[in-house]
Amino acid sequence: MAASLRELRQRRKSVTATKKITRAMELIASSRIIKAQQVAARALPFTRELNRAVSAVANYSHQDHPLTRPSENPKRIAIFFITSDRGMNGAYSANVIKTVASFRQRAEEEGKELVRYVVGRKGISYLRFRDLPVEAHWEGFSDAPTYDRAVEIANRLQEDFLKPYEEGGVDEIWAVYTRMESMLTQTPRVRRVLPLEVVEGVHEVGATEVVPLYEFEPDPNTVLDALLPIYIRSRIWFYLLQSAASQLAAQQRAMKSATDNAQQLIERLTREANQARQAEITQEISEIVGGAGALADLTEND
Repeated sequence: MAASLRELRQRRKSVTATKKITRAMELIASSRIIKAQQVAARALPFTRELNRAVSAVANYSHQDHPLTRPSENPKRIAIFFITSDRGMNGAYSANVIKTVASFRQRAEEEGKELVRYVVGRKGISYLRFRDLPVEAHWEGFSDAPTYDRAVEIANRLQEDFLKPYEEGGVDEIWAVYTRMESMLTQTPRVRRVLPLEVVEGVHEVGATEVVPLYEFEPDPNTVLDALLPIYIRSRIWFYLLQSAASQLAAQQRAMKSATDNAQQLIERLTREANQARQAEITQEISEIVGGAGALADLTEND
């Protein structure tokens, strides 16, 4: 049954209001992406210099440190993943969760126990809906992380990694975050957080080059004790910033698509409303002509 003119106008009005909301959300996400990219850019110089410092100590001191010592036979591993707190961002959280599910399947096939740490209400809801245990969770800042939150997360991960296995410690910690490749492409990535693999800043030494000599004060282990926790916080901070920018980019793209779809629906409803109005006008004209003809027939009969 065809919709009436009144119904079509009401639907068009409702879609127009929705379009205004999605357009506003698109503009907000666009402006926040710029801020997120600026924060990441400001943090980059410090991160690079920290990577070089940690690389120098870890690779030239030849020290065996608990945070860089790999487990020979890992039995319990942890997965730390970052999702969004809200919806309306396309498949952003779904892609992260899908990556985590694949990681879980591989871990179970290898006979390893999996411990979960999650950022974002979407990830928390996913785990609770499936009755999966959560070791720790954080929420409320997925699209606007702060360094204090990164420190809090990094401290918890490091604490659980350094715990003995018998006390609930984990042998490895892996992170799943979303890397922002461009405004159109955001890719979930899996990276090992602990034990640390310090490779950034290392360059190959040629045959004619002299290997640099480093002196560490007070001693390499003390330097590593000070640098490695900062290095872990820097990596978690990087993952949070990348995920936040990716989430905002996904939201901007989803809202733009919703706005475009709303515009197409408005145009279709407008055409249908015009057709319905034309049909009503035609019907009214037909009734007037018919009434005039009947009146003329009555006059002639009289």
